[in-house]
Amino acid sequence: MPHNIAILGASGYTGAELIRLIATHPSFRIAALSGDRKAGQPMASVYPHLRHMDLPDLARIEDIDLKDVDLVFCALPHATSQAVISELSEDLKVVDLSADFRLGDPAEYEKWYGKPHSATALQKEAVYGLTEFYREEIRGARLVAGTGCNAATGQYALRPLVEEGVINLGDIVMDLKAAASGAGRSLKEHLLFSELSENVKGYSMGGAHRHIGEFDQELSKAAGRDVRVQFTPHLIPATRGILLTCYLKGDPERVYETLADAYANEVFVEVLPFGETPQMKDVRASNFCHIGVVGDRLSGRATVVAALDNLTKGSSGQAIQNANLMLGETETAGLMAAPVYP
Repeated sequence: MPHNIAILGASGYTGAELIRLIATHPSFRIAALSGDRKAGQPMASVYPHLRHMDLPDLARIEDIDLKDVDLVFCALPHATSQAVISELSEDLKVVDLSADFRLGDPAEYEKWYGKPHSATALQKEAVYGLTEFYREEIRGARLVAGTGCNAATGQYALRPLVEEGVINLGDIVMDLKAAASGAGRSLKEHLLFSELSENVKGYSMGGAHRHIGEFDQELSKAAGRDVRVQFTPHLIPATRGILLTCYLKGDPERVYETLADAYANEVFVEVLPFGETPQMKDVRASNFCHIGVVGDRLSGRATVVAALDNLTKGSSGQAIQNANLMLGETETAGLMAAPVYP
């Protein structure tokens, strides 16, 4: 029997990506779609690339009957999911793609998002959705909090190294390049073609990026002590994708072996041969993350490069991977399509 799925916030990029991926899922059936500002419209008018699918029209959340729905993907704006999920049945499984439940400490949430958390009981219940590291917890979860796309990329590159203690934890420098779709579909001046084209610029610099809260929480947990990274993101003139370069103190060959061993049995995380590094196009529109390690001319230093698609492995693909576990499906279901190239 198929699982009935609802997507709340289906008119945004991550909502559309969920629909695209579910189109090839053998066991998921889309039963309801919400998009409050576009309520009443067919998905074909909002996203013509989905015209071939038989989809329900967009509706307001309050007009959707979730009685026969097995799982909800919540692809709503930050700070919106708290109120919406609080009103859902406690028997309904939820994968939240916003930032609302990623941080377990209410004080940390307020620090990074500028307002108190309004659903602290749910915040304590939520399981962090970095699938490869929380697989068993996710299987039994009712509420899974999807990671930030930048935070996911960084953790795939660093978490095994932090856990095994093979790098200097006081000297981690991360330089990240992110495509524009990570900022969402809403009109923003800095994302206009004339502003973004032929341009690269840093943003949220000096430790101001909200995903640093996830790095603090998760890398410190992995290390068993406080870990603070230096992280600088840059916006690049591309539609989708993330490329992260990490500069580390540690033996390059040991760094490589640690990552290769950690991901040896992971379908979606590929460690390239030593000395090779990935590019964004290698993983475009896929649920794969590629990682490369190179040595530096300076002794005892290593460079780790990770690439993933922010909308797929960094968000909607990760959400489906988690939903598969929560619903007892094969983890890879609907996610094995090869990257799109060129």
